[in-house]
Amino acid sequence: MLVALLAQSAMPATAYAAGEYRTVSVADPFLELRTGPGRGYPVFHVVDRGETVEVIKRRTDYFLVRTDRGKEGWVDRDQMELTIGPTGVQTVFAAATQQDFTNARWEMGLLAGDFGGANIVSLYGGYSLNPNVSVEVWGSQILGNFSNGWMGSVNVVHETWPEWRISPFFTLGTGVIHTQPKSTIVQGEDRTDQIAHVGAGFRIYATRRFILRAEYKSYVVFTSRDDNEEVEEWKAGFAFFF
Repeated sequence: MLVALLAQSAMPATAYAAGEYRTVSVADPFLELRTGPGRGYPVFHVVDRGETVEVIKRRTDYFLVRTDRGKEGWVDRDQMELTIGPTGVQTVFAAATQQDFTNARWEMGLLAGDFGGANIVSLYGGYSLNPNVSVEVWGSQILGNFSNGWMGSVNVVHETWPEWRISPFFTLGTGVIHTQPKSTIVQGEDRTDQIAHVGAGFRIYATRRFILRAEYKSYVVFTSRDDNEEVEEWKAGFAFFF
């Protein structure tokens, strides 16, 4: 299954339809071009008032534009709405849509739930190789009655119908778990073990950049003893894409 998913990830993502790009003129004193679609990316070029840019594509609330001199960079929606179209009317861009959710490359979220009877809080970040396959990195804090711990894992996620508003997915991955027993009469030893999991869940497009996510995972903990442990996990939370 893992080989099949990775093979599919090597396929190119859906290309943008060929055609003429939309051209707009800068009406604000300047237009800032960033190296990527987010405020965390640095500004590397400024387009002055009166100059024109071509709008190549959109990623959530950021637009990839090209200047007359061939420089390409990302501009946020607020600045793009201060541009003027060929007819002299101020440009209007709709808010992020479900199509942006389908084509988004990056995703981050926070989930909480139950891990074998203990409470678990997880933070993750994901990158889409194409609309169907993505890679995620997870970090979790586990809080139980008899022990606490942390867990880190890398997952491959497959979505069969990424264009659906409620999009089911399947996941498998591997990582490590560290368990630290709480103080008792007989103090147990800290343990760090390898884990593997399979799971399923669904993502729901809520509004703008936000989604809801719920999932189930079945873990196998490869202990240093002869008997491995099986743990079930349920959790839900929210995330945003960009």
